[in-house]
Amino acid sequence: MQLLVDQECAPPKEAIFAAFQVDCASIRCVIVGQDPYPTPGNAMGLAFSVNPHVSKIPPSLKNIFAELESDQGVPIPATGDLSPWMKSGVLLLNRVLTTRVGESNAHTRIGWQKITDHIARELGKRNVVAILWGQQAQELSEFFPLRVEGVHPSPLSAYRGFFGSRPFSQVNELLTSTGRAPIDWSL
Repeated sequence: MQLLVDQECAPPKEAIFAAFQVDCASIRCVIVGQDPYPTPGNAMGLAFSVNPHVSKIPPSLKNIFAELESDQGVPIPATGDLSPWMKSGVLLLNRVLTTRVGESNAHTRIGWQKITDHIARELGKRNVVAILWGQQAQELSEFFPLRVEGVHPSPLSAYRGFFGSRPFSQVNELLTSTGRAPIDWSL
């Protein structure tokens, strides 16, 4: 953990645990990402989300917005801030909570996965529905009886099954099939 003291990290130190500002009792869905955006100023501690002031939306998030519009009819928002989903019971959790600014996957070996694996195990016991996009996220599939799996929304894989997969509708179908209210995916 000395790395977090010695390096400039993404997200900033005060935002590393921002994902956990959600009301734990209200969590109905978790969207699992890989690690924070390494671009300075982008990461805000929520998987796939960027700070509201960021004008250049990352390609993966653009693809999520395109699928959200296609699946749920939600207009593409003006910012890349996904924090409104937290009010609907969505946890936006990266497998690795930090990276070095300017370098993806720089902190994959410092132990974050032990923490996020434990969180996933506990969420799965509570029948939280997981959205697992990509191989790293799908490593958690054993913990989630209720899950939506698919390719990562990155430009490299989005056309291999992400577009048209209707993940937001699938989550709501799983929730309603277990007697819970659907999530309002609007932003």
